[in-house]
Amino acid sequence: MPQQEVFFEQSVGERRIEVLKTYDPSFAREAFDCMDSDAQTLLWNSLGISETYDAGDAPGLSDPDASDFLWDELLDGAREEGSLVSFFVVNEARGSSSETLYVSPDWPSAEIFAKGRMIAIQ
Repeated sequence: MPQQEVFFEQSVGERRIEVLKTYDPSFAREAFDCMDSDAQTLLWNSLGISETYDAGDAPGLSDPDASDFLWDELLDGAREEGSLVSFFVVNEARGSSSETLYVSPDWPSAEIFAKGRMIAIQ
């Protein structure tokens, strides 16, 4: 299995935003569970769920089943070849503590989130 790598890293003062590319679905699931509603909305939109599914075929973001549905869509989008999956995880570090903020199956979505976070902390 390919190794995890730092795909992007930028610092502002004592805060550092990094995007890791990982092939570990367990780590990606932990990151997914840390996402707040704004991050989930960005992921929902980046996956094009509203455009892909008819209104009755997918739960709304506020539905109780939305989180499991979104995870399944993320996992489907992360497939590369065969059973290999890859994810982009956005972390924010401050001093010795780190917080996971976002996970995506694609670099463009993770980059948008990471750069938006950099703007927000400046």
